[in-house]
Amino acid sequence: MIMKKSILASLLGAAVFVSCGQNVQKNDVPVYLDEDSPLEARVEDALSRMTLEEKVRVLHAQSKFSSAGVPRLGIPELWCTDGPHGIRPEVLWDEWDQAGWTNDSCVAFPALTCLAATWNEDMSAVYGKAIGEEARYREKDVLLGPGVNIYRTPLNGRNFEYMGEDPFLASRMVVPYVREVQKNGVAVCVKHFALNNQETKRHEYDAVVDDRTLHEIYLPAFKAAVQEGGAWSVMGAYNLYKGQHLCHNEYLLNGVLKGDWGFDGAVISDWGGTHDTAEAITNGLDIEFGTWTNGLSGATSNTYDSYYLADPYLAALRSGEASTEVLDDKVRRVLRLIFRTAMNTRKPFGSLCSPEHYAAAREIASEGIVLLKNEGEVLPIDLSSAGRIAVIGENAIKMMTVGGGSSSLKVQHECTPLEGILAAAEGKAEIVYERGYVGDVSGRYNGVVTGQDLSESRSEQQLIDDAVALASSSDAVIFIGGLNKSAHQDCEDSDRYGLGLPYAQDKVISALAKANPRLVVVLISGNAVAMPWAGEAGGILEAWFGGSESGNALADVLFGKVNPSGKLPFTFPAKLEDNGAHALGAYDPESDIAEYKEGIYVGYRWAEKMQTEPLFAFGHGLSYTEFEYGEAVCLRKTVRHGADVTVSVDVTNAGKVAGKEVVQLYIGDDNSSVDRPVKELKGFRKIALEPGETQTVTFTVTPDMLKYYDSSAGGWVLEPGTFTAYVGSSSADIRTSVRFEIK
Repeated sequence: MIMKKSILASLLGAAVFVSCGQNVQKNDVPVYLDEDSPLEARVEDALSRMTLEEKVRVLHAQSKFSSAGVPRLGIPELWCTDGPHGIRPEVLWDEWDQAGWTNDSCVAFPALTCLAATWNEDMSAVYGKAIGEEARYREKDVLLGPGVNIYRTPLNGRNFEYMGEDPFLASRMVVPYVREVQKNGVAVCVKHFALNNQETKRHEYDAVVDDRTLHEIYLPAFKAAVQEGGAWSVMGAYNLYKGQHLCHNEYLLNGVLKGDWGFDGAVISDWGGTHDTAEAITNGLDIEFGTWTNGLSGATSNTYDSYYLADPYLAALRSGEASTEVLDDKVRRVLRLIFRTAMNTRKPFGSLCSPEHYAAAREIASEGIVLLKNEGEVLPIDLSSAGRIAVIGENAIKMMTVGGGSSSLKVQHECTPLEGILAAAEGKAEIVYERGYVGDVSGRYNGVVTGQDLSESRSEQQLIDDAVALASSSDAVIFIGGLNKSAHQDCEDSDRYGLGLPYAQDKVISALAKANPRLVVVLISGNAVAMPWAGEAGGILEAWFGGSESGNALADVLFGKVNPSGKLPFTFPAKLEDNGAHALGAYDPESDIAEYKEGIYVGYRWAEKMQTEPLFAFGHGLSYTEFEYGEAVCLRKTVRHGADVTVSVDVTNAGKVAGKEVVQLYIGDDNSSVDRPVKELKGFRKIALEPGETQTVTFTVTPDMLKYYDSSAGGWVLEPGTFTAYVGSSSADIRTSVRFEIK
């Protein structure tokens, strides 16, 4: 049985601000004991009853993942858990080591790159609902996620935790996630705010970004999470901006987040992200976690009263150096968070490891898989006539839910790709496995152990020879490789060394292609990789980190049970120098300065500006059927400034099987007075069509979608003129366009 916290609060419900259970009044003002009372009234009532010491105590951690409440008033402590792909196992009070619980396993949901690749807001809602239920059942108050930092460079080790390179896509996908999680009485903590786009020197580098780039590229997803999703907490980033650490940054926390956006929730520091008491007091931080006892910077255990927002803050308040007005604002924000979560007696009970959650994980994973190439229609594989299928590659057998940093999980169950393939092919086809290469044989993180024995005695060449021999004698070959969650791959706290695949996988794939033309390459990763063998493989799938049901989801797509409908949420460049940050020398892992020289030209924006052909474009993804587009229609081609524009297009499934298509809308400003991208994503719609079925897809283009950020004016500007609406299947596959004019 899971231990329940805050039993007093549960029993008393909302009536927790009375001493000895008596109804009282203070200065003839009613005491708000009823949960139906306005939130702000309840917050003010609680605040008025707290001592100075109690106020400070709720502003910093009391353990690795909890902050204190006010026992005297029945205000419960606040418990956080790492996400955003599953609920982290319990650790000891003051250590990262496992607490040894036997009931803290979870369902691992696909990485957020996979969710973004669904291009389906409904899938985001399913994801948020399911992970929110797991967090609620485990009595967690704050889920540390989702992450919406923009994919600036394919070397960032933490890209797999985020939602791609485009601010519009990330904005639309994050909102349903936030809303559905919080319906469970669990707060999201949207992270890492902001400009946290590399892991190398993440505690030291100062991001130098112009205001236009900041507001057009790096802030929109956070803004949507706060203003549309209603996020209850936000996590500051480790790095610096304008010379200040982002866990206490005047411009972004006080100016933008709390000022411009009206955020009324709490800002939580990343673990070990606080560095100065004075800045933490004045520059927007509300709850401090991880300082000194975080295992990163080391110190004596249980030093929570020495945190920057603990005894040093209390001393500043007592001496008059710090303002009680600022203190009360912080405490109000923390109380709102507690009332919305730990003190919410009407939240649902949640559920853990339910069949519905596994079904959700499988559906999201399969819908996010991207079919990059299908030459000669090597996919789907027909199991009724497949004969012998060779499965090759370490990633076919390696568990991927353990490792990678704070998103590492202790799962109840993980179906590997080989297990999923074997289950689907049972009694229909012969499946034979060869390893092909050796990557990471370890399988542990923070005390969670996979139990897999991946030791290998064969040499690299012998592994290749054995794989080629199997491929030569098989009817089809499925190579499953890519990256893993080891350091310098898809992993927190380190960036990749390059764009290429590790462990000599290119050599293995090329050898397999020569041995058998019916080769399908499956990549498991959260990042783009180089593919010098792309012309040799018949089929290529990007399968991401698929979570607990990754193997079953992959088998569903490989064998045609599910028609792939995923689209890339970021560009796969042909070479690293085709990425803007790298082309301009603006990614330097040795520097303390990260200068975003590419400005607004991130991802496909840069590729189109420089007219470079990517390996696979943003928004690209094939299907087992074909979709035909009609002509785009704009009902009113001339509209007044401030009016909406409607763009419609008919899309037909011209193939023989049912499928889903993501219809994408991009807008280009034809005669802007400032430099703007060729086009930018401003709408997408995922539709399901039976063979021969036609559906009309309609987009509404609002004035805000046409604006650019004017740094000199400090705001958004819509210029009259002519715009082009581009409609297609990817950023590089535009099927139709129509022009309209803003008067």
